[in-house]
Amino acid sequence: MEGWPAPGTPVRMVVKTWSGKVEHQGLALPPSSPNVLTIKLQNGYNVSFPESYVDSFQELGESLPMEVPNIPTFEQDESLPLVHLIHTGGTIASKVDYATGAVSARFDPHELLDAVPELRKIARIRAVKLGNMWSDDLRPRHWNRMLKATEEAFSEGAVGCVITHGTDTLHLSAAAMSYGWSGQGGRPPGRIVLTGSQRSPDRGSSDAAENLIASVYWAANGPTPSGFRDSSVAIMHANSSDGKCAVLPGCACRKYHSSRRDAFKAINQEPIGYVKIGREGASIDYSPEAHDARIEAISPKLFDENVRIAQFISDPHLHPDLVQGAIDSGFDALLFHGTGLGHLPISNPEEDSLENTRLRVMLEDHISSKGIVVVVPQTIHGPVNMNVYSKGRDQQQMGIIGHGSLCPPGSALVKLHHLLSVGGREVVEDGWSRDLVGENPPFSKD
Repeated sequence: MEGWPAPGTPVRMVVKTWSGKVEHQGLALPPSSPNVLTIKLQNGYNVSFPESYVDSFQELGESLPMEVPNIPTFEQDESLPLVHLIHTGGTIASKVDYATGAVSARFDPHELLDAVPELRKIARIRAVKLGNMWSDDLRPRHWNRMLKATEEAFSEGAVGCVITHGTDTLHLSAAAMSYGWSGQGGRPPGRIVLTGSQRSPDRGSSDAAENLIASVYWAANGPTPSGFRDSSVAIMHANSSDGKCAVLPGCACRKYHSSRRDAFKAINQEPIGYVKIGREGASIDYSPEAHDARIEAISPKLFDENVRIAQFISDPHLHPDLVQGAIDSGFDALLFHGTGLGHLPISNPEEDSLENTRLRVMLEDHISSKGIVVVVPQTIHGPVNMNVYSKGRDQQQMGIIGHGSLCPPGSALVKLHHLLSVGGREVVEDGWSRDLVGENPPFSKD
């Protein structure tokens, strides 16, 4: 409708209905569909009307008070274990922006505690706010801030930490916590959980509360970390229904669906266990695993924030000019997401694809100059096995690293960064074949 005010503007709208004209006051919102006008009512609900139903509207000069639930805070039980709730942002900590109707990451962590009163029976919570960020904006420097926050939590006596995080890159930060604390053979002093939600807390179908309850319960009552698979875990809904959350290895999980509540799965291995939530409270269902004893780490190994890794997808549009650009720019490593068992377009059997030959020569020259080239599977599940086809054997001969790895692609990026933070090519070659934190279980390489 011509003249409809900007989102967030207080308006009075008169609408024609079957019983006569009705007046509504609220904030103008972007139209929910063509030829429809939408406002946010003072009680927080949205209403929309076809333009033909609107008799008139006018802008109001004064701001409108919007109802905000007055949820009382609670006293904490000092006899319960201390858990730090480390807030970074994401949908689990978001709510509707009444000015635009959009979901924004601006929920204070203390509001989460008030919104989920079940937490009062599980642990003594200390909320720590690192920031309000969407997870796709996170960088390695933020991994370091999370590692430092967990170190501070354990030094203050916390038995566990729950990091609330956006889901899109949650698996990368979970891997970063694993490698940071245990990549050099140690184990964290307490439990570390990363959790998020697919749907914001103000939606009826939100998974935020159950994910948070399950995460705090594991952080307070879970097993002592071994440093293998459980250095950090991701806890999210195990299926689309309520009542069960999966405990996934932080070093080997991935978001596989863009919108389902059970969006995360373990890759190339099984979940560590489950947290069940019923009327009587939460409980843990898991079978302890036998591992070699690791010494408790005093502090985590931080990531070198100057390390730069260039990633490429092996497909018909992988051109050597792109790779040469990364080499010329001085990237510390090249990480290729290879096809199938880990292959790159470096063969030219029909002699009609000179770019394949150029790519092969380029990589050979780069590796001979101590350059680091690693391949992971873009299939996500399954190993890199460069023994099956002659091309794979050629890649091994060239010095491309990756054969024998079951490390998932996302975790592999973080593992490579961790190894580069420790040393150079020799450290990467040695570390890549090892199972540092449970990311690389053995498989048949023949």
